[in-house]
Amino acid sequence: MGLPQRDQARYTYADYLSWPDEPRYELVDGIAYAMAPAPARVHQEIAGEIYRQAANALVGKPSRAFIASLDVRLPKADETDEKTDTVVQPDLLVVCDERKLDERGVRGAPDWIVEILSPATASHDQIVKLAAYERAKVPEYWLVHPSDRIVTVYRLEGGAYGRPAIHELTGTLAVGNVPGIVIDWAQLPLSPA
Repeated sequence: MGLPQRDQARYTYADYLSWPDEPRYELVDGIAYAMAPAPARVHQEIAGEIYRQAANALVGKPSRAFIASLDVRLPKADETDEKTDTVVQPDLLVVCDERKLDERGVRGAPDWIVEILSPATASHDQIVKLAAYERAKVPEYWLVHPSDRIVTVYRLEGGAYGRPAIHELTGTLAVGNVPGIVIDWAQLPLSPA
């Protein structure tokens, strides 16, 4: 089951900015999806640990790691912010081009996005956001499945996501698009298999 939609109307970032802080929404192709309630503690611990490892790996480098919530605007071509109809808040992201950063968050495709799957968001992250990230040309997208103890990795190949690579959450895994980041799964707070 996907996240509930606000209604059947189509919205832009200009509309989004006029809404109250609660409830929170993401926009994908103009459709407003209600954000899931606060995630479980283990979700936050996993996101925090991946962020810590990524941020530590980037010390002294121009790339920056961010953790939710941060607005990521994904305009189509040269759309202005006001006309942009896709605004997401990934669990974790890395941006290597500082020109994409502004006071509102990120404008343009991050270099790496991670979503931690939970029952409330799994279909949204694996279907709706996957399509949006591919269209926006996000070079690398990871879906961490804590309960299944796997990570699904999508990488752009020729402008589209090829067949995903699926890895167990054991050992280490390097981010292909951001040199220097290697995630050590043993550091994550996963329950024993």
